Amino acid sequence: MFENRKKAYVIAEIGANHNGDMDLARKMIDEAKKCGADAVKFQSWDTTIFSKSVYEKNYFLGDDYRNRTDFTLKEIVDEFSVTADQMGELAQYCRSQAIDFSSTPFNERQIDELVACGAPYVKIASMDIDNPRLLRHAAGTGMPIVLSTGFSQLAEIDRAVRWIEDAGNSNIAILHCVSLYPPEDREVNLNNIEMLQSAFGYAVGFSDHTMGTEIPIAALAKGAVIIEKHFTLDRDMFGWDHKMSCTPEELEAICTARDRLSLALGGTKRVVGAREMERRQEYRRSIVSARALKAGSVITAEDLDIRRPGTGIPPHQVDQIVGMTVTSDIAEDTILDLSHLGAPLASD
Repeated sequence: MFENRKKAYVIAEIGANHNGDMDLARKMIDEAKKCGADAVKFQSWDTTIFSKSVYEKNYFLGDDYRNRTDFTLKEIVDEFSVTADQMGELAQYCRSQAIDFSSTPFNERQIDELVACGAPYVKIASMDIDNPRLLRHAAGTGMPIVLSTGFSQLAEIDRAVRWIEDAGNSNIAILHCVSLYPPEDREVNLNNIEMLQSAFGYAVGFSDHTMGTEIPIAALAKGAVIIEKHFTLDRDMFGWDHKMSCTPEELEAICTARDRLSLALGGTKRVVGAREMERRQEYRRSIVSARALKAGSVITAEDLDIRRPGTGIPPHQVDQIVGMTVTSDIAEDTILDLSHLGAPLASD
């Protein structure tokens, strides 16, 4: 699905930034489409994602809301979660807006619900790269698998890929990911994109948690075929991902850069294009007489200069001309041609 694409596939990661409000979710879908994203992605979690001990500690994923007392973690997880029916509605709305829909599942039932929604791929979160039961079930659907690699050493990524392959699915895309929110620039290590391409031979993208647009655009230049970026309409909204999400203006900038880079990167074969060839004679230089030369004189290096345009004998043949005999008088600053020389030039 992601290999040999002309343009990288941009996923606006809505996650839970809809805050459980389906009208807001639809508005975010509209904005992502307007910005140029190829897909929106939600998250299928419900209150089963955390164990009892986490809810008892009321630990709100380490963000600014940890010390709030007007809600519990379980209450907010329940409020922000999306039911299977609501996922179906969002998937249908995405189809009506001609933008791909997907969601990250966290158990086997949610994978089946995602398949029922007609999602084009299954996204596996970084937290589940060591979860063979989930990976094998996702692989068994036959759908493309997008595998995030945050928290993971190379051996763990390799093991996860083998679990998927052994389940009969080799339609895999791997996302380089640093699961910090946000990471510092020195922690991003975009060179991992090329490393993962070399190590596994699969399409490789970038799940980005940095602030701003520079890093995901650089990932595109590194060859990322997928860019996944958290998306919000307002960083000041209540919720745990809004503050590190990109705005519509930033998402549009990323999509615009994607479109330009898809043209600018080109291929690895060295080609001088037709338009550049048309300008070559104008910008290159030719061998000219540095002074007036008499017929019968032998050309020395001091008799020659190199000047624009490139309509005459090219500079790389200057050593062949030195030592030749002038056949007719040549004025100073004349572009030399074969009629001025006593012998033909060797071909090159």
